[in-house]
Amino acid sequence: MTKSMGEKYDAIVVGAGHNGLVCSALLAKAGKRVLVLEANQQVGGAAITREFADGYLVSACAHLLYQLQPEVRKELKLATRLATEDMTTIALGEDGKHVRLKTDSVEGVSDEDAKQYRDFRKRMARFAKLLRKVFNKTPPRLGNQDFQDFLTYAQLGLDVRMLGKAEMEAFLRLIFMNIHDEVTERFEHPMLKGAISLDAVLGTHLGPRSPNTMMTYLYRLAGDQGRAGVPAGGMGSVSNELAQAARGAGVTIRTGMPVKRIIIENGRATGVETESGERFDSYKVISNADPKTTLMKLIGAKHAETGFARRVSHIRARGNAAKLHLALDGLPAIEGLSRKDFAERLVIAPDEHYVERAFNPAKYGESSPNPVIEITFPSFRDETLAPTGKHVMSAVVQYAPYGLKGGWNEEAKAAFMKAIIDTLAKYMPDIEQRITASELLTPADIENEFHITGGHWHHGELSLDQFLFVRPVNGAAQYQLPIDGVYLCGAGAHPGGGISGAAGRNAARAILRREKAA
Repeated sequence: MTKSMGEKYDAIVVGAGHNGLVCSALLAKAGKRVLVLEANQQVGGAAITREFADGYLVSACAHLLYQLQPEVRKELKLATRLATEDMTTIALGEDGKHVRLKTDSVEGVSDEDAKQYRDFRKRMARFAKLLRKVFNKTPPRLGNQDFQDFLTYAQLGLDVRMLGKAEMEAFLRLIFMNIHDEVTERFEHPMLKGAISLDAVLGTHLGPRSPNTMMTYLYRLAGDQGRAGVPAGGMGSVSNELAQAARGAGVTIRTGMPVKRIIIENGRATGVETESGERFDSYKVISNADPKTTLMKLIGAKHAETGFARRVSHIRARGNAAKLHLALDGLPAIEGLSRKDFAERLVIAPDEHYVERAFNPAKYGESSPNPVIEITFPSFRDETLAPTGKHVMSAVVQYAPYGLKGGWNEEAKAAFMKAIIDTLAKYMPDIEQRITASELLTPADIENEFHITGGHWHHGELSLDQFLFVRPVNGAAQYQLPIDGVYLCGAGAHPGGGISGAAGRNAARAILRREKAA
């Protein structure tokens, strides 16, 4: 039996992921009475810090901060300690000859490759800056006659034209290309090509030869030109800062309150009901959950037009990245690295062909026997994350398909763990002896812990038919579902995933603008 709490809110946000917190804070700053309900016991969604072994803490899913939008930082007055850094990406070589990539320079390659890399990054920076402008706006609705949409189209066209004729043609050509063709045309060093390829496919169900991986590469750069940092206290500190900003604006946040359903009466939202049977009333319900969860579970497909429900059900959102946490009794030995290099971002992606071969098994529901890996040692920068003298290794590992043949049982997880450790051991011969505890989160585990359909970071693949003007699907590309009073503000909405806050900010602005125009 549903028990009404007798409380009426101007807006209810389902989920205290970072986008939900940003959206709620901005609505509250505009004078709205806002309630946020979070299923887990702590805020942050996939951006949390938690213990995985006695005394060892880790950023449980997202582990690097590189996309938090300047507009979000400014409007919520976030702490400067959350600023991103320019971490060096070190592409590891088995022989100890590593390649070091920064924002606009690279070491360990030929002079010609170094020049090509500078030119490449300079061009990518211009294109990423253009994309970032689009990320921070409500996308115009295709075929709509709305004046605001017309202005957005016009501004986008002007921005593209301002690149100049040659660069405009290059931009329009590149966004449809795959990253493999670009790196093989430009560079000679295999590890340089491998590292760039990894950046283009990380967190996706794509390989370097897949269409539009140039766009996914640009997507990564659209935060702060790809500069990455490890916040003190892990990614949970980012979410805690956002929660503090929300509460400071007057938002009520309640954790351990999973929402059972969004209540639809006479074709519009009137509130939510929690798993415990409590009801909270509002004519605006904003979901930080992924689109499939929002429509199929929280609302129910019966409340939507059949074609729209079908489009949502067909959203491709099958995760392919696993997260590995290792508790270590000390730093592993890596030939060619100094101690200070453990503060940087390390990647295992020997060449672009290796990355593509790693992807191939995932096409057939199999995990990669030779995975590509992004590695950080967060405890090297922040000693509070591990016992004195000990360390934490946090790694993103691809490819680990959500729909693994036979499922992610213990045997399958053990086999994939062995493949990961065997791969790491080629660069860190003593890694297995250093491990005192471990945790491997497959996409199925990510789905269960963070309530993300398919365990996909972006709540839906970043592909041209699920991007910009049609994200997540046609009919819901401006944050409002075709059900009165229901909105999306999470990674499944424009522009996508990553700890950017753009979707939450855009959703809040769209809601306030629509309210003002009503």
